[in-house]
Amino acid sequence: MKVNATSRSKKGSSASRRLRHAGRVPAIIYGGTAEAQSVELDHNEIFHSLRKEAFHASILDLHLDGSRQKVLLRAVQWHPYKPQVMHVDFQRILASEPITTRVPLHFLNGEESPAVKLNQQVITHVLTELEISCLPADLPSSIVVDLGALEPGGNVYLGDITLPEGVTYAGADEHPVLAAALARRGAGAADEDDEAVEGDDEAAEGSAEE
Repeated sequence: MKVNATSRSKKGSSASRRLRHAGRVPAIIYGGTAEAQSVELDHNEIFHSLRKEAFHASILDLHLDGSRQKVLLRAVQWHPYKPQVMHVDFQRILASEPITTRVPLHFLNGEESPAVKLNQQVITHVLTELEISCLPADLPSSIVVDLGALEPGGNVYLGDITLPEGVTYAGADEHPVLAAALARRGAGAADEDDEAVEGDDEAAEGSAEE
């Protein structure tokens, strides 16, 4: 995915405010073998790019003053209450060096699982993204989690899925839960009410026979 940037010579809060008033966004590029560099971006362009999930977990092709470099989105600062991008951080990527980042989880086949199809339970996505480490060429845009075999009251752990080739888990929790099947609220009380009604019916039938 492409990012267009322009070099920025003026720094400081006053210069950043002027940029934002002009529809531009201050940003920085760091890492790799070069020094950190201040740049600016077009607000509308970066705003719409940030709305794409893949933009947050892909190697980006940054075009700067006639040159190109591979970067990874590292941080975005938003206005507290306006839909405005305030600042963006990019990290340079070297093809031979592993990167650590987060990628989104895509959950499939939940409606076909025994937990939902047979027991009408609710599946909770405990995690929505996963921290991984890999070489830039192996970076996946997402990781698929198949919920088709999820049993009632069961969990899907990281160990239950296969990570893409070249990708390793880099999170702190050794055995994270990715998804869980839970009974719907009120389901237990409803079952108890049904049993109570059935018991009353049986008692009534017994009295009628006497």
